[in-house]
Amino acid sequence: MTEHLTTDGATEDARDPAELPGAREAAQAWESLFRAQVALMRRFQRDDVWGPLTIREYDVLFTLSGCADRTARLKELGEESLLTQPSLSRLVERLEAAGLVARGPVEGDARGVAVRLTDEGARVQREIGYRHVQSIRRLVGGALDAEELATLRTLTDKLRAAQAGIPDPA
Repeated sequence: MTEHLTTDGATEDARDPAELPGAREAAQAWESLFRAQVALMRRFQRDDVWGPLTIREYDVLFTLSGCADRTARLKELGEESLLTQPSLSRLVERLEAAGLVARGPVEGDARGVAVRLTDEGARVQREIGYRHVQSIRRLVGGALDAEELATLRTLTDKLRAAQAGIPDPA
């Protein structure tokens, strides 16, 4: 370990982050997870299961279907997706024009926007969701056995949950 003095006389670890214990293993695991996700997403996007929706539009419907009262703040939807706020707002506008979601105010928050899955949106989500689950079963279940699927879920749930407790770099 290489140490150097800081301006206040304390010592700090001057190692390159790539040399920290586990850095190589963490990077290799991330690369593998990322590449697997990209390969699967490309396959899912090519599947003829989405009907008139895009995979991102379906994802909004799916997310809302799991929310209390099938409703979420626009900000919460943004936290669950990779879309920027303006892109998500335009996507929600398209879904609203199609009658699949409805936007409204958030009680007690004049600036907040609530997005609610309509009955028609729930019907479309279930219809597409059934076909999508068949694709997931074929592509993911076709590659891993039941024990491996359980292990994968445990590991990815643990990885996602741990992010809240890991501070951002200063």
